[in-house]
Amino acid sequence: MCGTDTRTDLPLAALEQSGRGCCSTGARTQTPATADGSVYWLEGLTCGHCVQTVEKAVASVDGVESATVELLAGGTSCLTVAGTASGDAVRDAVTCAGYSLTTSE
Repeated sequence: MCGTDTRTDLPLAALEQSGRGCCSTGARTQTPATADGSVYWLEGLTCGHCVQTVEKAVASVDGVESATVELLAGGTSCLTVAGTASGDAVRDAVTCAGYSLTTSE
């Protein structure tokens, strides 16, 4: 782009600073500390636009009170969903948004 880069990078939490177990090897067997909501692991998110796309798609599902994605280094991100929506409905919303839901707790 003519030697200029106007893109703003979304800062990622370093593995040791994230405070979440979801970005380390073997962490999918552990649930991050969360007061409310179901936790899902996502793959394919690389930037803030990806985060917004997933949050908007999941928030539009009936029964979802809130949807928050934490983009982490290492390729796996955390999606926390509060509300009464089923896991299948959340999975469908993530898939329709173009991303992969790997597992849920």
